[in-house]
Amino acid sequence: MSENVIEMRNIVKSFYIGTPNELNILKNIDVTIKKGEFVSIVGASGSGKSTLMNIIGALDRPTSGTYFLDNTNVVEETDNGLSEVRNKQIGFVFQTYNLIPRSSALKNVELPMLYYGMNGNERKERAKKLLALVGMEERMKHLPNELSGGQKQRVAIARALANDPSIILADEPTGALDSSTGRLVMDLFHKVHELEGKTIVFITHNYELAKETERIITLRDGKIVSEEYNDKYIRRFPNGEKICL
Repeated sequence: MSENVIEMRNIVKSFYIGTPNELNILKNIDVTIKKGEFVSIVGASGSGKSTLMNIIGALDRPTSGTYFLDNTNVVEETDNGLSEVRNKQIGFVFQTYNLIPRSSALKNVELPMLYYGMNGNERKERAKKLLALVGMEERMKHLPNELSGGQKQRVAIARALANDPSIILADEPTGALDSSTGRLVMDLFHKVHELEGKTIVFITHNYELAKETERIITLRDGKIVSEEYNDKYIRRFPNGEKICL
């Protein structure tokens, strides 16, 4: 059986605790994700999926419950420890891209490696390989404002892979894109999953996209209301080989 990279038990997240306005956003969430899975978390606005994403990504802590991320006890980790977890173990892809405006595509991809202490030549060569992986090798010197939305998202995916993380956490990554560009970006996630063997947690409100993943977890009102394995899941790159980066 595959190793668990995410193991959450009885996760509760509350705000304004002890006041008349106390809000319970997540209610006893149990989630287990195995190494190499492509899992989607689906829910309407207000379902709690963004709050859950923040906890999965070690951007926030649960009010109660246990959470192990790749054998790290997230709940008991220090703030500095969580920062290191985010930088090394998680690659983030956001709907709004979050690229540095005055830095080229290449420099944006290099940035996580710079924070991790990789030397200049090594991180530059790796950034070039990652941009080639996502089809952006011809635009690596361009600034974000010189790129289309789809190109920005491809750079963001390359950046997410920079430190060879255990998990890619994608928050509505096609939400700001038109359908054809969104299709290209979704195909990239399949490529990263299948050829790089990455665990991907895909947060979306779009059930049609969720149906392309191996497992679908549905949230409603802060609770998991269903969890289903996708018996129609198909590999997009069945004959592909892992790319060594």
